[in-house]
Amino acid sequence: MQYEPVIGLEVHAQLKTETKIFCGCSTKFGAPPNANTCPVCTGMPGVLPVLNKKAVTFAIKSAIATNCTIARESRFDRKNYFYPDLPKGYQISQYAYPIAEHGHLSIEIEEGLEKIIGITRIHMEEDAGKLIHEPRRDRSMVDLNRTGVPLVEIVSEPDIRSPAEAAAYLKKLHAILRYIDVCDGNMEQGSFRCDANISLRPLGEEKFGTRTELKNLNSFKHVEKAIQYEIQRQAYILDEGKNVIQETRLWDPAKNITKSMRGKEDAHDYRYFPDPDLVPLIVDDEWINSVKADMPELPDEKKMRFIKEYALTDYDAAVLTSSRELADYFEETAKKISDKKLAANWIMGPVMGLVKSEGNAIETLPVSSASLGELLQLLENNTINANGAKIVFEKLVNSDQSPASLVKDMGLEQVSDQSELEGVVDEILEANPAELNSYREGKTKLFSFFMGQIMKKTKGKADPKIITELLKKKL
Repeated sequence: MQYEPVIGLEVHAQLKTETKIFCGCSTKFGAPPNANTCPVCTGMPGVLPVLNKKAVTFAIKSAIATNCTIARESRFDRKNYFYPDLPKGYQISQYAYPIAEHGHLSIEIEEGLEKIIGITRIHMEEDAGKLIHEPRRDRSMVDLNRTGVPLVEIVSEPDIRSPAEAAAYLKKLHAILRYIDVCDGNMEQGSFRCDANISLRPLGEEKFGTRTELKNLNSFKHVEKAIQYEIQRQAYILDEGKNVIQETRLWDPAKNITKSMRGKEDAHDYRYFPDPDLVPLIVDDEWINSVKADMPELPDEKKMRFIKEYALTDYDAAVLTSSRELADYFEETAKKISDKKLAANWIMGPVMGLVKSEGNAIETLPVSSASLGELLQLLENNTINANGAKIVFEKLVNSDQSPASLVKDMGLEQVSDQSELEGVVDEILEANPAELNSYREGKTKLFSFFMGQIMKKTKGKADPKIITELLKKKL
């Protein structure tokens, strides 16, 4: 049979607060085990939680950026389950009354074709701890540093129909949360995590099939691969005339398969009830309006502005606005030159090549936007040519000198004197009579040979535009 996948994503995003959601412990990653803990987040008897106001502000920001309706009153509940990394025996979350609902995001599924993915809800909750397993020593250890770290869970509608759409939605949400600076988006450290709910139904059927939940998806690539595998696994089961079991499964990236983890719990299994230690959360218009006033330009808005203001293509604008840091780097570079496309080409070429080869983030790149802008100024005003610019760029990686001083020290100033270059052109043509005759007999590809010889003679410093014109004239 032919099946239609029905996919919904649950994203847990760690909020960039300095302290936890209900206590004053640090949220800093990488501390020694159990160093960032106190009686509140370790669930000692008699302690009381106090809500972190900044976490609420970040949740409101997330709701505005994803077109959600913000609840003027929301409430915290206790989600009860027993696991070694949950010291209280329950997790403080929001269930019946979340902080935001009914949002949406737009994703591009083909060039020029967009699709709206609904967002069911956003709710706040505290994170659990982390279990560290040592099978060889037959023991597991608990690190409670992460316990109580503030999260927002963003739950999509089951509107996603393919692994590619799931990845597009996830990348879009990831970019938005980083743009508004509420989450660092580090998937390897677990500050941006995703669970996927997948079911299949026969084409044309409206009723949903039995779903499975996938966990341990810590990269965009893993999300696509895991969903694709699960679609194939479920299709095989259904084709055999069997039933898919509702369960939670783990993605194994080493084997590229999913494995059964446990039977899927329903909401009633958690025995939710209102947390008696926390009063209802009231969010008034003044609070919402102050957050709106502080909102930065979002990716889609920035992309459209780049197309209009800098005359970039849709593709170039999409690449350059893929992260806030990259967009800022482009704009700082482009300020210094009139040809904005030149800045775009250099950033998407040599700069991104350097980012990948060095393993750096754009914000820690050894070549600053100011240095690149100065280098492109020299290229634009014909002080150096493209070849010289590439040489200087490579030197800038390990140098504190300015591009102008490097050009001077390395003798890379472009030769633009027409009479001087005309003499070089004549010299090269005289030195290569056989190639000259072949060119005039119709082998016009030898033009590049002559260009190469001239550049070699001038040590790469000749103005390519001038020698091209001179060479055409002479030939």
